[in-house]
Amino acid sequence: MTLTLTDLVANRTLSPQMAATLAAAAEERRSLLFVAIPQWAGKSTVMQAVLRYAPPGTPFHELTAARSDLGIPASGDGGYLIVGEVSPAGFVDYFWDADVRQVFAALGRGFSLATALHAGSVKEAFEVLTRENGVPVDQAARIDLVVYIRSIGDDWSRPERRAVALIAETDGVHPGQARLLHRWSQSDDRFEAVEPSQRLDPGAVARYLRVFGAG
Repeated sequence: MTLTLTDLVANRTLSPQMAATLAAAAEERRSLLFVAIPQWAGKSTVMQAVLRYAPPGTPFHELTAARSDLGIPASGDGGYLIVGEVSPAGFVDYFWDADVRQVFAALGRGFSLATALHAGSVKEAFEVLTRENGVPVDQAARIDLVVYIRSIGDDWSRPERRAVALIAETDGVHPGQARLLHRWSQSDDRFEAVEPSQRLDPGAVARYLRVFGAG
């Protein structure tokens, strides 16, 4: 069963405020990076739930390394480029090195990006993109929001709990210095809204706060 943001709020994977921020970001077709350390942390689940809030008719291009053009349209259509993961694992929807650079270069032609990778922090995530994959910093800065997910439990393959530990927003220039919008404290299992987004429409965020029961 595909989980929705409402489901993820109900099971406390994220807070209503987090859900509102992410729904507004998808509505604005912002580029999104979902980050976690272990497998099965829920990166794809959260990504799919968020992308449901993209405007009706938004094209979704699920890219594949099996094609020389990766499935990227020749001209921008305002749609999302979907990369399963930035990873050297070798699967057709996992991209690394030149393929990653090709995707980021295409963002300037009128696309948004939704993808995931394994990293322990926002800074480390951007190092994977810029240092390990050679993405120019100005192109990496096209990522608008980073969503970091924690997997809780001794067995990573069967986590006891998943939680969005933070959502950070880039300034469009210095991606590694992202601004913290939301965080989760494991010690007291509490979600906190740190500061409002400076890039998203506050009216859209407020509208979704009412949708998710926090407005």
